[in-house]
Amino acid sequence: MKKILVMGFILFLSMNMMAGSPPAYAKPQHKCITQSEVKFENDFRRLWVDHVLWTSNYITSATTAGAEDQKDVLERLLRNQEDIGNSIKPVYGEAAGNKLTDLLKEHIVIAGGIVEAAKSGDKAKLDQLNKEWYRNADDIAAFLSKANPNLKNEDVKKLLYTHLEMVADDLNASLKKDWQARIVSIDDGMTHIIMMADAISDAVVKQFPEKFKK
Repeated sequence: MKKILVMGFILFLSMNMMAGSPPAYAKPQHKCITQSEVKFENDFRRLWVDHVLWTSNYITSATTAGAEDQKDVLERLLRNQEDIGNSIKPVYGEAAGNKLTDLLKEHIVIAGGIVEAAKSGDKAKLDQLNKEWYRNADDIAAFLSKANPNLKNEDVKKLLYTHLEMVADDLNASLKKDWQARIVSIDDGMTHIIMMADAISDAVVKQFPEKFKK
């Protein structure tokens, strides 16, 4: 009986090998990640981490009486938007990169207005700017989803809306001088922006695999 079972198992393996399929116990093959893919995704993640970092630094400067670095921090924050736009030019071209930069700079300019309106307690202005801020997020989501079929418009909107909420949490905690709450909001904002950056960069690699072969 044992001899029959052994012969049957050998016959099963031979048939599978002849058919070109791996044995049932073979481990699944995993996708090899190239150096160019790792570099692009890491660089893209770093740019969005900088986005949160310098946004938070700007909130600190703008809400601190007598802060002298507000203008310089704003210039650095706006340069970050140029860096993000430049990062997609190798795959989407000059015009698309410039368009993303313009949308992101608008995002920052509106955020600056929100900071000032919140500081002065101008609720009407704050409500108006918030509507513009979310409209801008819709524009960014529409741009990214149109450029890349792997990015669904509604999914990108949700990611951007969460980012706006976390920036607002950072601002509100700063104005209230609730430093523990602010620490939490910044930590959460960093975690979320990494997730968002990875979602976008993964979609780019999937759309242009030929550009990330090595």
